[in-house]
Amino acid sequence: MAPQRENSPLTQNDLGTAFGALIGSDHVLTDPDSRGRYAHDRLPYANFRAREGALVGTLPDVVVRPGSTEDVVAIVRKAAADDRPLIPYGRGSGVLGGIIPLGHEIMVDLRRMNRILDLDRENNLVTVEAGMNGEDFEAALNEAGYTSGHLPQSLTISTVGGWAACRGGGQESSRFGKIENIVVGLEAVMPDGNILTVRPLPKRASGPSILDLIVGNEGTLAIITRLTMRIWKLPEAETVIVLALPDRGAALSLARRIMQAGLHPRIVRIYDEKETRGRVEGIAAFAARPVMANIVLCGEPGIVAAEADLVRGFAAELDAVETETAPFDDWRAHRYTSITKQWLDKGYYNDTIEVTVNWSRVASLYDTIAARIAAVAPDAHFSAHWSHVYPEGVCQYMTIRLPPMEQDKALPLHAELWEIATGETLRHGGSIAHHHGSGLFRAPWMDAEHGEGMAVLRKIKAALDPQNLFNPGKLGFAPRPGSIDPYRDRAPDADQNG
Repeated sequence: MAPQRENSPLTQNDLGTAFGALIGSDHVLTDPDSRGRYAHDRLPYANFRAREGALVGTLPDVVVRPGSTEDVVAIVRKAAADDRPLIPYGRGSGVLGGIIPLGHEIMVDLRRMNRILDLDRENNLVTVEAGMNGEDFEAALNEAGYTSGHLPQSLTISTVGGWAACRGGGQESSRFGKIENIVVGLEAVMPDGNILTVRPLPKRASGPSILDLIVGNEGTLAIITRLTMRIWKLPEAETVIVLALPDRGAALSLARRIMQAGLHPRIVRIYDEKETRGRVEGIAAFAARPVMANIVLCGEPGIVAAEADLVRGFAAELDAVETETAPFDDWRAHRYTSITKQWLDKGYYNDTIEVTVNWSRVASLYDTIAARIAAVAPDAHFSAHWSHVYPEGVCQYMTIRLPPMEQDKALPLHAELWEIATGETLRHGGSIAHHHGSGLFRAPWMDAEHGEGMAVLRKIKAALDPQNLFNPGKLGFAPRPGSIDPYRDRAPDADQNG
């Protein structure tokens, strides 16, 4: 393990006693093994280093497990009085290092707060505690005849509060929206221990959106304790259309036309040639048309039938051929399973990068990144699919993978591939993140992403959290003095501002 900083003046037992007096000693963890389980999330870079027995950050000093908003308030006020930083924790499913401790943090595990508090059938709203597991949440809604509309690949290993904290996007976002379109109200604890409440109303015109300030804050400005979200009745009908298309341009054109025509597909998934090839073995149509598009329509039967007719008409104009649905059925059966671990276990350096870009620049973005990666790392794998589509543009979800090699060579090369993908996204006018958030790993690009907006965010952070207590060092905000340097073995001269 990497050397850790000296313990703060209070020992773990002292901390356990102090916080145990607030929330009960059974809900405080101080032993090294327990704290070690909270030292990382699923950030690939951290997992690469873990194979060599190293940590990116350090261990939290203590883990506390509140059972109510009042418990969170007590924890925050005690931490503020002692000048101790805090990190809210859901299930650690993030892939950008958003919960990695950098020095003497208290980890606030919210999973005891795991109840649906109210199901409002008249207004199609649900109020839920932030620590509820996504799979349990969706199952409870399904039993009542509803869906949350938010179904990320991490559904089984994430929490509802984590979705909102990271501004996540589910696999059906083209129909239901991302989490910022679904959350209409919330409760959160601020760095001074006060409780912020945003009432769940359809719309407002009473100044800037406080809701949007908190959704996506990644625990740097507030700890979300409950959410009120839109829900939808389970659809009565569904049609699945799997298409073989002549090229990526035709497939992307089809997706753009579907969204700009005002249709509301449940799912649109387009795979490049590499990702298509691995999914369509034995289906003859793909021999001449090597790009696959999966379109799923749902809702009232009459609307579904009309939208399906339109999609098939659009596809015919692009020389697409409809095929069997087996590739989609296989994806749906495994939609919550990540393949990253299987590559990690074999010694590869596998990572994913999801960005957004307008339709007018998506083809150029893909081609430029592919060419630059091939030039600097001929043995690297690069592929992409497009699985969140909107009238103005699309999320390009890229996979990069380096073969097994010495880590001192792999990590700088991995950093260079990230710079290529992220830098080119910025140069193409895109955004560096669609739904994974920013966390620790995207911090070097946050100024280029937001420009003057980042200065505004830093002023807000300083005003709300003058002690820098809430998740320091994340989202492009400054770490606390003496924090671990998480990038000590990345390429020192990489141009990470696009």
